Amino acid sequence: MRVNLAPGLLAAGAALVLSACSTLAASRWIGTWELDPARSQYSPGPAPKSQTVQFTSDGDSISLTSDGVGGDGEATHSSYRSRFDGREVPWEGNPEADTAVPLKIDSSTYENVWKMTGRATMISTVTVSRDGKTLTVVQRGTNEKGEPVSITAVYERR
Repeated sequence: MRVNLAPGLLAAGAALVLSACSTLAASRWIGTWELDPARSQYSPGPAPKSQTVQFTSDGDSISLTSDGVGGDGEATHSSYRSRFDGREVPWEGNPEADTAVPLKIDSSTYENVWKMTGRATMISTVTVSRDGKTLTVVQRGTNEKGEPVSITAVYERR
């Protein structure tokens, strides 16, 4: 007796794809976040005057868009789109990185390695609080001047 495995394999593949999509969509950092400068620490400074970060889910990927005003008073804008699977993606508008390597740890946390011309410059850990109201970004590395960077940026959900 000959058994046709194709329908079963096709159903299993579809279930796996749907599971991956729903896992990304369930990420708790999806939404709009406003920087709380009073609760944040930037070394070296100056800290941004304002910053809004938005994460949106689109099928199997997540887009990050950041807009604000830097410590120098200049407008800032950066963005990237990723599956948060640890693959390198282009990062537009970031003066300290031309690519991002975001990797989802769980529904509340992801890590992101910043790279400039192939060299890692910064590692960020992004975590949403248990109550879902606060997003904390901890960054360690070096800036474009080669100075050590230590940042803890706290954002509130809008």
